[in-house]
Amino acid sequence: MKKFDFKNIRFGKVDLSELNDRTLLLNLYITQLLTLIIGIVILFFQSNHKILSMFTIQGGWSIVIWGCSFAVIVLGFDVFISRWVPKEVSDDGGINEMLFGNRALWHIALISFIVAVCEEVLFRGAIQYAWGPYWTSILFAAIHIRYLQHWLMTGMVFGISYGLGWIYVQTGSLWTPIIAHFIIDFVMGCLLRFNKEEQQSS
Repeated sequence: MKKFDFKNIRFGKVDLSELNDRTLLLNLYITQLLTLIIGIVILFFQSNHKILSMFTIQGGWSIVIWGCSFAVIVLGFDVFISRWVPKEVSDDGGINEMLFGNRALWHIALISFIVAVCEEVLFRGAIQYAWGPYWTSILFAAIHIRYLQHWLMTGMVFGISYGLGWIYVQTGSLWTPIIAHFIIDFVMGCLLRFNKEEQQSS
């Protein structure tokens, strides 16, 4: 049996010209499925962690208010940053534009919801329980590899993650960071879509 040579593995910048829409979506959905599975496995082994209690709605409207308020703060800060910081500082290599640029609104909403649920189950639900918000946010920032070359974007991702962890602690419901995460991704996705539409029409 031939041995696999791990030395042949190479990491490099993705060439968007070689990446079609189907491959991008497939990559996204598979990655999110794996994220969810890893989160559920970790939760399963955290025997003293009551999984169903994470999804409590006992806070009622306070869950929605916390989630929406945090999303508004993040989006407001992003608008401020985009006005004063050069575009190349927030450049992710064009992945987000390719993902959302020509997408129907329902599909942007679906992607945003799937990402919000899968990532929050893993990071806030499973990992934060063991590591706390700070180290969870370090890991969350580190896996967003496309932003690591820009310190400002890495700092923003860390700050957003820490904030998501904080609002989860305040309400005790995983729905709070899921709502915030969904709104942030959905609004940013819509902005990318309409900006591209505007550029194509002008």
